[in-house]
Amino acid sequence: MKAIVTVIGEDKVGIIASLCSLLAEQNVNILDITQTILHGNFTMIMAVDVAESKAPVGDLGDLLGDLGQKMGLSIRIQREEIFDAMHTI
Repeated sequence: MKAIVTVIGEDKVGIIASLCSLLAEQNVNILDITQTILHGNFTMIMAVDVAESKAPVGDLGDLLGDLGQKMGLSIRIQREEIFDAMHTI
């Protein structure tokens, strides 16, 4: 199953490293990634494959939310079909 991870917050050192480390620990494969800095704000969207993940998507969301809270970021994960449906309307 594919999912979309979004990250938004103040740019700082270690965002990508921390996020990728967490995903690797959970056996989540990164399929595609795009990121940019907009007026000092870090923004990133990742397409990931969670089929072999150690944790269900809901638990991944909790782990990502905890990481985001520690780093002062908003980090969210959604199943790809939900993300696509929300952005097709």
